[in-house]
Amino acid sequence: MQTRRLFLRSSSIAAFGIGAAPLWLTRAVRAADQPRSKKILVAILQRGAMDGLSAVVPYGESPYYALRPNLAVAKPGGDQGVIDLDGFFGLHPAMAPLKPLYDEHQLAIIHAAGSPDITRSHFDAQDYMESGTPGRKSTSDGWLNRSLTQAEKSAKVSPVRAVSIGPSLARTLRGSNDAIAIANLEGFQVRDTSGADSFESMYESTLDKVMSGAGHETFEAVKLIESIRKQPYTPANGAQYPNGLGQGLMQIARLIKAGVGLEVAFADMGGWDTHSNQPARMQTLLTEFSGALAAFHKDLGERMSDVCVVTMSEFGRTAKENGSRGTDHGHANVMFAMGGGVKGGKIHGEWPGLAPDHLYEQRDLAVTTDFRDVLGEVIAKHLGNTQTTSVFPGYANPQFRGLLVG
Repeated sequence: MQTRRLFLRSSSIAAFGIGAAPLWLTRAVRAADQPRSKKILVAILQRGAMDGLSAVVPYGESPYYALRPNLAVAKPGGDQGVIDLDGFFGLHPAMAPLKPLYDEHQLAIIHAAGSPDITRSHFDAQDYMESGTPGRKSTSDGWLNRSLTQAEKSAKVSPVRAVSIGPSLARTLRGSNDAIAIANLEGFQVRDTSGADSFESMYESTLDKVMSGAGHETFEAVKLIESIRKQPYTPANGAQYPNGLGQGLMQIARLIKAGVGLEVAFADMGGWDTHSNQPARMQTLLTEFSGALAAFHKDLGERMSDVCVVTMSEFGRTAKENGSRGTDHGHANVMFAMGGGVKGGKIHGEWPGLAPDHLYEQRDLAVTTDFRDVLGEVIAKHLGNTQTTSVFPGYANPQFRGLLVG
């Protein structure tokens, strides 16, 4: 059953009066006293179905080049060639920022991963991936919300325990545990000059039933976000975040560094539906994607030991190119895991091959790793929630791939 959900964005809280922050806000902010999560999970959804065969190229398999005479990324060597990983797979050249992380065993790749559901509908596939229940449209909550442990739910937890980056709460964070949506920390502000307690009392009396039902928790979240916003932020270690996904990850990095008790966060990146002009579009998309992940890792530095980032896309794309220099909706894809405890520097999962008799429906890369196996292992070993059957109802025996230590 769905309960209260909190939405905090630049226009969510009315501004009363003008001028400096009120005294009550200064007194009330207790960010340092909020419980800190021991481990943090950041989930990223690449909406539109990324072409995993361009991101992590099986250059060692000849059918790849036969299927894609115009789209295939060249073998290693030269500026346009893939970046070799293990003699068989290589990264798209636009993903060069991630190669050092792979070499340092901070980045793991899971190929031929995806959903067992056969839909080629973006809407349905994204819904299944966010709910964590492929083929079941009746699920009201999301797997990331369910990943928050029940033991911590009953204890004192941070009002910014679960955060969705964007103007509205992501499907995967809806559920019985409180979560908030933040579009941009810089655009969030609360102003009041009419008295020490007037804004709080006005807040309690004027918000609609959903917001006022959240009561004190919502107000605490407001105070925490406002306190973080007022602190100037410069990414550490020379990290430079690109636009798009990078700006969302920078918001998450700020929350992590503020020590306000963040446990799970979600961000997404669209534009991956490359039916035409795929080479140029993938160059742009993968530059943004890899630059954002690399900047996040550099910015957090040693804090990455407590942070795990996992990425996914609703499905992959056809192994064979189409007539518009693009690819159509496919099946299996590639996932990435980055950060603390990850057994990086290798390709995880079973490679099914691209020969005609190995392709799913003779057109797509076949799924050999269920995406719930990857997420289940991260939730169990990183977050410490071993109740994976509760997080992924109907999936009784996830097969962990040895992706994380522990």
